[in-house]
Formats: sequence, structure tokens, C-alpha cells
Amino acid sequence: MNIAIAQSGGPTAAINSSLCGVFDEAEKYNEIDRIYGSLNGIEGILNDNLIDLKEVLITENDKQLLKRTPSTVLGSCRFKLKNSSDDDSDYKRITQTFAKYDIKAFFYIGGNDSMDTVMKLDAYFRENHIDIKVVGVPKTIDNDLPLTDHTPGFGSAAKYVATTLQEIIRDSRVYSIPSVTIVEIMGRDAGWLTASSCVLRANGEPAPHLIYLPESDFSQERYLEDVKRISERYKAVIVAVSEGIDCLASRSEATDAFGHKYLSGVGKYLEELTRDHMGCKVRSIELNVMQRCGSHIASLTDLDEAWRIGAAAVNEALKYGGSGIMMGFRRISNNPYRVGIVPLDVRECANKAKYFPKEWITPEGNNVTIDALNYFLPLIQGEPKIDYRNGIPVHFRLDQ
Repeated sequence: MNIAIAQSGGPTAAINSSLCGVFDEAEKYNEIDRIYGSLNGIEGILNDNLIDLKEVLITENDKQLLKRTPSTVLGSCRFKLKNSSDDDSDYKRITQTFAKYDIKAFFYIGGNDSMDTVMKLDAYFRENHIDIKVVGVPKTIDNDLPLTDHTPGFGSAAKYVATTLQEIIRDSRVYSIPSVTIVEIMGRDAGWLTASSCVLRANGEPAPHLIYLPESDFSQERYLEDVKRISERYKAVIVAVSEGIDCLASRSEATDAFGHKYLSGVGKYLEELTRDHMGCKVRSIELNVMQRCGSHIASLTDLDEAWRIGAAAVNEALKYGGSGIMMGFRRISNNPYRVGIVPLDVRECANKAKYFPKEWITPEGNNVTIDALNYFLPLIQGEPKIDYRNGIPVHFRLDQ
């Protein structure tokens, strides 16, 4: 028998570590002959575009380098499968490809929308008595997958955000004039990543002084009052804001294949609003895609857990016959930090979101509590060893 692995959705610093975890664990099974990688997610299965990963991951160094390389080495997609009851043509093509390559287990590494694919494929195979296991491996910097304590990719993104914010804080304090710096951070519907900026407080940093999340009602009037109040105490005010807060000019009408609206303009809008009412130096900074793949400041905990959950997916499918599931983390304790890995019903994860707890938001709606700090801190610990060439980090590439 053979297996196939694919990656989907937005890239992260840890998604290749999960790929490596699936590959490493699968190599331990004598009954597995070939381990295929599907190029560009489920589209690679539909288009019969697969590669034999054993031909590209040859040495232990290859695998270790892959584990530390950001983004999706196999490529990604945002392809939404139609309901098989409406149109089963794609399902038949996928089944034909799996039959051609004798694939008996498929591992899909991705987020909320990728779990939709896992759910639909598993349901189709069950309904048609096709013995192919389908298992989801979680991934998203948004940390918004239900049921799992957190998702691979999030810890590294949080570490990047906190590190970058700290550098912005140092930069903002060099002049004697008052200023406001607004940092726009990813998070369409859930504010986990923006909230994680609070980890700077563990080192005695008071900034960001204000944190605004999609989970709390945003009022421009209250926002201006908050900034004015904080500016009376701090010369350089730092504001962390989620891209998805309910603010004018923040949403466009364009959507992706899964119906998600593209977001833009929150930071710039608040910059203009603040400048008009504060009369001081104001700057907005959009971290944009850089926060997704900052492997030079990745969390070793994140990379290790991403590998572990990929390996656990293989065992769940091949040892225990699991299918139609997503692997997830169960937190046992914060200090010492301990987590377990468990199978979850993918139907409870697909197309659903886990929001930042409202009880972790201050009553004023402009900051987060100590519970959030305690939750985030374990996820950003440790630094991976990085190989450099000519002063630049080395990445694993299929085209090298």
C-alpha cells in the first residue's frame, strides 16, 4: 500500500514540520511502499500531479532542513469540493488517482477549510464502501480551529509578532515627540494572534498598551478616548489591532473559494482617524504575510509539536483505523507545559471557528488578561538551530 500527503491553505513556519512528521512515521511501517506528496493540495490529486517523497527526502539532513523551512514545500490551494450529492465528478477523479497509485491513506495538512475536504472525502468513501483512510493534520496561524487547544503554526507566528512588536516599540521611543503606532495583525474573525502580543509583558514590557480583537465590540469614540488616556502616561503609544475588527473600510466585497472576505485597511483607517483627533505623529504598520513564515524566529515548541501531530496522524490511521478525524492537542498543564494528542471528529472542526475567550478580554474591551498570557507563553518557547549559507538561512526547496 501507499499513502499520500498534501498541504493546503495559508503557509506557516511549521506546516513542513508536520509533513516531515507524517513522512518519518510512515517510513517505520513495512507495509507502506511509497509516500506520495500531492502538489498544490487536493488539486494535485485531481490533476494526477504527485511526487515520490522518498526521491526528494533522501538524507536525514534533508528532513531536518525541511522541518525548519517555512511555507508549504508541496504548494497549496484554496479549492472547495462541491457536495458529492450535487456533483461527484471530482470525487470520482480523486478515487481514480488513489486507485492508480494504490493509495490507502490520505493526510491533509491544513486549517478550517482543509478539514472541509477531509470531511467530504471521508463521507464519500464511506458511502461508497471505499477503504481509504482520510485524516486531517491541523495548521493555521489564526489558532481558530475548534476543539484543539492550539494549532501548529500559531506559536511561531505569535513569536514573530511579539518580536517584531518589541522592535517597533524600541524604534518608536527614540524621539522626544509624542506618537501613536498602530500595528495591524492577521485575524479575520478570531483575535488569537493579536492577543498573543501580550507575551511581551512577561519581560516587563507595558506595550502594546491597547489590544483590539474581533471578539469585542469596537467603538471609534472609545478607541480615541483610550488612546488619549494612554498618551497621558506614555510618550509613544503602541496599539495592536486585528485586521478583522468591526471598523469602517475594513472589508471588501471580494471573497475566496470558501466565501471568506478579503480584509484590508484597518490600520490605515485608524491611522487617519487618530491623526485627525490626536494631532501628533501617527504611523500604521501592517505586518501582512511576513508573520506567517518567520522561520528565523520560529518557536521550537511549535516545530516539535507540528512534527509530533503529523506522526500521530499516521498511527491513528494505520494502527487504529481512524478516518474522518483531525488530530488535536489537549492541554494538560501550563507549568510545567504538557499536552496530549487526540483524534477529533472532523465534522466538529470543518468550517467552524474557535474564538478568543471573551473572559480573557478586559471589561473595557481594549486589552487581555493574565489568563491569556499564561496560555500563550508555553507556545513560543525554544529556538531551532538554523543553518546559514552566505549569511542567509538555508531552506529546503523541491527545485534546488
